[in-house]
Amino acid sequence: MWDYPTMPITTADKKKRVVIPAARPGDVFDIQQQSEDRVVLVRLVKPKPKARLSRAEVLRAIASRPLQPKMNWFELRRLTREP
Repeated sequence: MWDYPTMPITTADKKKRVVIPAARPGDVFDIQQQSEDRVVLVRLVKPKPKARLSRAEVLRAIASRPLQPKMNWFELRRLTREP
């Protein structure tokens, strides 16, 4: 008759899945087992994505190159290769 009963009751299937009427696709839940017979699901809030850098900011970061190697290739090769 109805897809979901009026009482919040659900049954796990063979793969231990349940249907949560209030859940939306993509929701993430924290499972807290309070006792052997009680399980609490807490919906986790997705963090808001950080603002993207503008093209000028990206070019400025590339130009500053904070991760420039301190030694050249030949010195690195000499230190890491066996004779």
